Parts: sequence; C-alpha cells; structure tokens
Amino acid sequence: MATNTDPVPELTADEDKLNFKVILPILVIVLVDLLGLTIIIPLLPFYATSFGASPFVIGLLSAAYPIFQFIGAPILGRLSDRYGRKPVLVISQIGTFIGFLVMGFANSLFMLFLSRIIDGISGANIATAQAAIADSTTEKNRTQGLGLIGAAFGIGFIIGPIIAGVSLLLSGNNYRVPAFIAALFSLASILLTAFWFKETLPDEERGEGDQRPSFSLGSLLRAMRHPTVGFLLILMFLQQIAFGGFEQILALFTLSRLGLNAVGNTLIFVFVGLILIVVQGGLIGRWSRQFGDRKLVLTALVLLSIGLIAVGLTPTQTVPWYSQAAMETELSGTTDDPSVDVISAESDTLDLPDDSDAGWLGLIWFLAAMVPIAVGGAVLRPGINSLITKRVSLLEMGGILGISAAFSSAANALAPVIGGAVFDYVGPTAPFIAWGILIGVLYFVSVRRIKPSATDSAESPPASPVH
Repeated sequence: MATNTDPVPELTADEDKLNFKVILPILVIVLVDLLGLTIIIPLLPFYATSFGASPFVIGLLSAAYPIFQFIGAPILGRLSDRYGRKPVLVISQIGTFIGFLVMGFANSLFMLFLSRIIDGISGANIATAQAAIADSTTEKNRTQGLGLIGAAFGIGFIIGPIIAGVSLLLSGNNYRVPAFIAALFSLASILLTAFWFKETLPDEERGEGDQRPSFSLGSLLRAMRHPTVGFLLILMFLQQIAFGGFEQILALFTLSRLGLNAVGNTLIFVFVGLILIVVQGGLIGRWSRQFGDRKLVLTALVLLSIGLIAVGLTPTQTVPWYSQAAMETELSGTTDDPSVDVISAESDTLDLPDDSDAGWLGLIWFLAAMVPIAVGGAVLRPGINSLITKRVSLLEMGGILGISAAFSSAANALAPVIGGAVFDYVGPTAPFIAWGILIGVLYFVSVRRIKPSATDSAESPPASPVH
C-alpha cells in the first residue's frame, strides 16, 4: 500500500496549545481501533470460561497477546522510524482484524489462543500512534497529546462495552457476535488509516537507524541502562505488572465477589471510561503544565496503591439481580460440544457465588475503589511516556516508545499468569493486595530515582525542542 507522504501542517506557534487539525485523524483512528478491543475485553474471560478454562488458563490466554506483542512491538517501532508511521500502523491493524475474525469463529480454547497470538505479533497500533503524536507535538504539550490517546481509550471503554452488552443481550449471550462486530471496527480503522491518515514522519528524518538491529534482548538491556530513561522503562514494566494483572483478572474477581456477568462488567468499563475521558481528555494537560510530569507520576502511584488494596477488600455480596442458575446457563451456552467441560455448580474451574446474600454494599464499595485506580491509571502511563520522550532525541522516539511498549507487553504477559495462579491457589483478594503493596514500594523508589528536569518541571522555564 502506498504511503501518503504529504507534508503535515506546521504546529501552532504557541507551544502550550495542540494543533488538533494535525492530531485529530490519529485520535479518530485510535478510537475506532480501540472500539474493537474494548468490545472484547469485558467478555474474553467469560468466553474462555465457557470452554472450561480455569482462572490460571484464563491468565495464560490473557498472556498470549502481550507475549507476542513483546516480540512484535519493538520491531514495528523501529520499522516506523525507518519507513514511516503509516505502513506500520496498517500492518498492525490488519493483524488485529484477522485476530478478531478467528475469535469470532472460535469453537475451542485453541482458537481463542490463536486469535490472541495473531493480534499480538502485529500489535503495535498504540505504540505507533504514540510515535505519531510525538512527531506532531512539542515538549510543552506532548503529555496532553499522549493523554488524548488515553481519552480515546476512555471513549472506547464507554462505547465498546455498551456495544458488547447490547449485542450479548440481543444474541442471547452469544460471545461470537461481539467478536465479529469488533472485526468490523478493525476493518474500519484500516480504511481510515489508508485514506485519511497523513504520514507524520518526514522522508528526511527516516532511515537514520538502518544500521541498528530492529530488536534484540541486548537492545532492551541497553535501554534499561540508559542514563535518563532506564529507570522509567523499569517503572513502566513494574507498574504494568500490577495494573495489567488487575485489568486481566478483574472480570473474574467481579464474578466471584459480586456475581457480575459479561453484561454487568460492561457497565464497570463504562464507569471507568467516563473517568478516563474527564482526566485524559482535559485535566491531564492542565495538571502537566501546572505540576510537571514527575509529580503526576508520583501522585498516580499513590492513587493506584490505595485503589488496588481497596478493591481487594471489597465485601463479598452479590448484586441484587444475580442468579447462580442463570449464570451457570450463560457460561454453558457457547458450545454444543459435550466433550467440553463447561462450568457448572460441580465444576472446579471457578467457584460461582450463591445468591443468598444479595445487596448493594459490595458494588458501591467496588465502584468507590475504582475511582483512584481509574484516575491513577489515566495519568501514569502517559506521564511516564512523556518523561521518556523528553529525554531522548527525535530520531529515537519511535524506537524508544516501541521498547516502552515491549516492557509493558512483557509485564502484561507475566501479570495475568501470576494473578491467575494466585487467584486460583490463594484467593481472589490476594493478587490485588500484593499489587497495591508493589505500587506503594514503587512510589518510594520513584521519589528518589526520578529527578526533576527542566522539561518536566512546572516551575522551570520552557525547554528548547530536542533535535
């Protein structure tokens, strides 16, 4: 596919303001792409459970995507530095489209795993979009620009789960239907990228790193030893161990603790999405300019630690509309194959709560605990990535963001496996308490290791752009 190399309009002279004409196509493409993802996220654990998967196996399924993204994202990130953002974005979106189609036709756990592997190996969508945003912003407004990608996540977390919930209700909880709808959104993102997105990396700035290997474990180790961004990459990895694990087993937790099914979990994602939109769509840019990225990252760590521990302490009380019999029917309705060990009251794949103690306390507690998690999560990753981009040259931008995505992917590969095992063998509360403690420790280490600099301190004079 030919690459559109039309020149990108010049950034506004006011460094404090984003040129939305430049970044709007990127944000719309990311949003449409994310709609497919956010349709799938709330129901994937239930889809796997319907084939008899235990929490540990569900953790392995959740790990399949980031394991292969860990391999693919740095390669595609370097390629985007050499050949431009647009062709790499299209390639990654095609992989996502194929993955959703395989998921829609899935009749076994193997096909679910295959769908996540295909999507993972080509999964550089967000990292490439972040690089395009970085191309199109200055150091003064980059945090806001990267935060808007998070706002697209927020909108996706509202619209996508609603689409998933409605499609499940209309199809009688047929988990294949949302997967096919996700594939349609993925196809739309491919078309938008091909015909609307304008290349953000000029020809003269490409190919500078052709003599460097695209990806190796050595390059990751060298990045960890980088004097200005090494600790930030380690922080990205460790915080994602906690936050990524939280995301992946949350649906299992709300099922076992509150009795929420796939439709109920879509409402949780809508709630979180509203918070993400408010924070990343407007507040994060103002906070970044007022307080600096360093303070944002430290505050986010405190909020995440408090929220994760509070979620783990959620009282066991099912929602008033929960029915154990109806839940067993829902989770046994995806396959007609009698050889598949679908969940039942006697199955040891997952303990369903009974419906003898229903009420509102558990849900209210859980939603209150989700507020600091949503705010902290909305700020933390854009803040870390903004700090990273301000400490490297423009020629390294795509590659270092690809490495950052690789560290996140590695964490996302480990987190659900660890979380699923702890969930299985210790209990639903244990992983959340452990992750909250980990984030608390990271806060105290980060206070010492992240030094204020002219480019991320609100009190410092504006820094010159990096060349």
